[in-house]
Amino acid sequence: MSLYFTKEHEWIRVDGDVATVGISAHAQEQLGDIVFAETPEAGRTVAKGDDAAVVESVKAASDVYAPVSGEVVEGNEKLADDPALVNSDPEGEGWFFKIKLSDPSELEGLMDEAAYKDFVANL
Repeated sequence: MSLYFTKEHEWIRVDGDVATVGISAHAQEQLGDIVFAETPEAGRTVAKGDDAAVVESVKAASDVYAPVSGEVVEGNEKLADDPALVNSDPEGEGWFFKIKLSDPSELEGLMDEAAYKDFVANL
């Protein structure tokens, strides 16, 4: 599995032609306590950069963007009942959706973990 990050603070973990997407630990720290999360339904097609999900905290509401294009194969239904999973395990159980990649070459424009750490350190 390969892990990538976007400048909008999404992470994407790729396993074969399916990727799991969530927001980074840095992003959830900046948002504070998550009180609501809306995930996309399976079957929805998204293009890279599209709004795909919504996360709302005590501080603000934010869109979660699709880091790559493809078809949503699963939304994380656990977040509807327990949005705090995004705070407690942002890069694990707090994932937002899984997407079947339509253009794997889009991964080339994303950051690896080391590059993302450098990016965050310079914010």
